[in-house]
Amino acid sequence: MVRLQVEKSFPYPPEEVTSDFEVIETAENDSIISSVAVHNPRLTELAGPLISRGYIPRQVTVYAAQRAASRAARGRALIIYREGEKLVSAISENGKLSLTRTLDAEEAGLERDLPQLTLSAELQGIDTSFPTVLLDESCLALRDTIERVFAQRPSLMGMETPPATIKLDLTPEAWRKQRAALVRRKEWRKRLLWAGGAYAAAFLLFALYVAIIRFQVGHLQKAIRRDAPKVEFIKRTEANWKALAPAIDPQYYPIEILLHLFESLPNPEVRITVYDQSVKNISVQGEAPSAALAYQFAEKVKKHPDLQNFTFDLGTPRILPNDHAQFRLEGKTK
Repeated sequence: MVRLQVEKSFPYPPEEVTSDFEVIETAENDSIISSVAVHNPRLTELAGPLISRGYIPRQVTVYAAQRAASRAARGRALIIYREGEKLVSAISENGKLSLTRTLDAEEAGLERDLPQLTLSAELQGIDTSFPTVLLDESCLALRDTIERVFAQRPSLMGMETPPATIKLDLTPEAWRKQRAALVRRKEWRKRLLWAGGAYAAAFLLFALYVAIIRFQVGHLQKAIRRDAPKVEFIKRTEANWKALAPAIDPQYYPIEILLHLFESLPNPEVRITVYDQSVKNISVQGEAPSAALAYQFAEKVKKHPDLQNFTFDLGTPRILPNDHAQFRLEGKTK
């Protein structure tokens, strides 16, 4: 509703203007507001050098509104400051602008313009008894002139950093979209930088891991080459001991094996006639009164606890003319 009423007084098409307002005073049936507007093409022209470098203002507002909010938040105040070659006067009520005018920067013209300013303000229903008169430091030479007009010595004000935060914002919608796009782009750039940093850190950790593994492999290879003669000696020694095992291990002594074979004879009539032993094989030939005794002998040999290092196999006994059975028992080391 406020914008619709204000647009009626614009000298430009509404789409070329950005406006905002503040409520100065609220009554039961009506309110007093302060409305400010700016011509977007003119504002873009003024801010061209910044925008061309990618610097989009976060907020565009009136300088006097910031000074009123910080220096005259209560009551009425007259603020005078320089903009270019002109002086700007602003009347504020409770920290909000109610009227602004440009003034002549020369003393003679200023003495003429200030009474006209108060008259215009009174015609609009603004009380012109100002408890506070603020003059920018750059206008110090005009202090006495203003004091003569208002019979009140103005207080000096300087540039404030950071500026006061106020509600008035004349930033064009196109600038808001551009700034939002820039913010999103910066966020994505930041995320990409973080992702790139994380990837680089992971790659460096992996490269460090590979370097450590290669160092350890190289160290192991050196140790293997260094210990190769010892390992070869151990292998040759083991082979020699294995070759000598049948000769030095009591379990492979021929006399011990013969003793165990005789212990396995099932009957005194079962006789061993031939015994032959090599490094890994045993051959036993004998004669038994019957084939059953030959098989019985073979079973007892297989179950003998001291002959478990061998695997025995009994061939089919041959029956002799006297009905005796001739057998051959073969044993191999496991």
